[in-house]
Amino acid sequence: RMAQAATGRMGIIATDATYHGNTTAVSQLSTRMPPVGGRARHVRLVPAPDSYRQPDAMANGKAFGDAVREAIASLAKDGIGLSGMILCPLLANEGFPTLPSGFFDDAMRAVRDAGGLVIADEVQPGFGRTGSHFWGHQRAGFVPDILTMGKPMGNGHPVAAVVTSREILATFRNAFRYFNTFGGNPVSCAVANAVLDVIEQEDLVANARDVGAYALGLLRPLAERHECIGEVRGAGLFFGAELVHDRETREPAPDIAEQVANRMRHCGVLMGKTGIHGNVLKIRPPMPFSRDNADVLIGVLDEVLGEVGGVKA
Repeated sequence: RMAQAATGRMGIIATDATYHGNTTAVSQLSTRMPPVGGRARHVRLVPAPDSYRQPDAMANGKAFGDAVREAIASLAKDGIGLSGMILCPLLANEGFPTLPSGFFDDAMRAVRDAGGLVIADEVQPGFGRTGSHFWGHQRAGFVPDILTMGKPMGNGHPVAAVVTSREILATFRNAFRYFNTFGGNPVSCAVANAVLDVIEQEDLVANARDVGAYALGLLRPLAERHECIGEVRGAGLFFGAELVHDRETREPAPDIAEQVANRMRHCGVLMGKTGIHGNVLKIRPPMPFSRDNADVLIGVLDEVLGEVGGVKA
């Protein structure tokens, strides 16, 4: 709504394997649970990057940028116009593919040349989780016009926030006279402040960098023993592996990923599955996660993969 107010246009672009929430507006962007009654005509979804199966297309982000331009042209042709593009800087739900530096530059130029805004969803990569930067968009190398954040800023307590420029906020308020009964709750703000203090005082960003690299170092050798692991990837305390039925054909194995996640749960270790094909194990531990915790995690995962995915001879 901020982007629509600032531009006077309705069109919104996202990837075709994303998730940004469950309100009426952002549920329009989900492909896993298509909206009842069909997708709104002001929404365009572009193919999510796949670093495992289409490495050449990942080289400089031009293929992604071209797809964004096609979406912009489609919105213009239909008389809708572009308000903005929303994306997670880590492309977390797309399977957090390995992105080269500057990957988003071409797409960003396309959006801004068309007068649109860039919205970064930092719910998953924000607050230092990637280990290298406090925000995912910093790691990705771009500055968004609007930034959304939630979950981790309250460490379980319900709190979320939106960051933007004074100009965009003023335009939004003038267009919608927006208010929120629960906005600015002082208890939630105190919790969020306390969480920021702990992140700083306990140096949890550095911990994410150190333990994440350690965990990836333990995870990569598993690919030598388990044929179902096609690729290991991640950043900081957000890592995982893409599971396949065949490394030659790179056939996705969402069934194995689901079995692994469920068996890990029964062993007391929580993880999820995500990605374009639903076959990427998503491991996103708490920020105080330690090397000892990583030893336990990878040890249990090794056992479960042996039971479910088969062991390489």
